[in-house]
Parts: sequence; structure tokens; C-alpha cells
Amino acid sequence: MEIQIKGKLFDEQQIQTRVKELAEEIENDAEGTPIVIVAVLKGSMVFAADLMRYMKGSVQLDTVATSSYGKKTVSSGSVQLRKDLDLDVEGKYVVIIEDIIDTGQTLKFLCKHMELHQPKQLKICTLLDKPMRRLVQLDADYVGFEIPDEFVIGYGIDYAEQYRNLPYIGYVETT
Repeated sequence: MEIQIKGKLFDEQQIQTRVKELAEEIENDAEGTPIVIVAVLKGSMVFAADLMRYMKGSVQLDTVATSSYGKKTVSSGSVQLRKDLDLDVEGKYVVIIEDIIDTGQTLKFLCKHMELHQPKQLKICTLLDKPMRRLVQLDADYVGFEIPDEFVIGYGIDYAEQYRNLPYIGYVETT
């Protein structure tokens, strides 16, 4: 399957402005307590790195890896944990950083899994949200942008491990 970029949803400036606002919201809600950012590999890495740069307080970074898309534009519905936390997050203010919430199945799975690590607070921050595709009840605490039901790429989000390097978020047509 080939893809063709149809257009931009958000340019670099729009993204950076919103990421800075999200960083401020998270810090305000954490009320001075140290924050542990848990980036969901690989798609959220660009977002997580930028988000951390805008934070002024104590921030730790860890990663988890899941899989549900493979080389498809639609989630398989089956979520697998490929990498768990390295840090001890028990009793800490934990924010899961996701690139996009589509069906919600991956984050629902991750939230349930994170409960095993016993954080004091567990929050969800997503750059993009597609609520019309939700298959499970799940709401993010912090949302960058709500988007239409389009397959998107760029700013860390890939198609078959490509296009993550685009500085904007574009939507594509598959053929």
C-alpha cells in the first residue's frame, strides 16, 4: 500500500504553541511535585521531548512500548506490551504521553497495566485525539488537538516506520 500526503492539519508553530500550553497545564496540576513522563514508543518521542523542554520543574522520563498497528493504517485491536517501565513510579505523579488516541484500546490497556506500578496519580496526555473512533470509554486529561477521522503522519507519527521526521502533522490518502 502506498500513501500520498493530502495536506497539513497542523504546522510547526501551531504544534509548538499547543505543546507549551500542555506543559504548563501539566505542571500546574502537579502542583510542584516531581513528574514522571512515560512516553509510549515510538510515536510520542518527538512530542514527549518537546513537552519536557517546556517544563521547568523536576521531570523524569521513562518509556513503554506497545504494538497494535504493525504496517497497517487501522489498529488490529490486539495490544501487546513490548517494553515495560524501568523507573519505580510508585507514589509518583505519572503522565502517560501518547501521540494519538484512536480506538482507545492501547491506552486503556496501558492504564490498567500502570495501576500495577501504583502511581500516586496517573494522567493521560495525547497530542491528537480522534474521539469518533473510540471503542472503549477513555478520556485524556490533556489533549493537544482533536482531529477528524483521517490517517495522520509527522511529528513522530509514522506509517510503516516512515514520515516521523516531518515537522508538521499531515493527513494521507492510502492507495
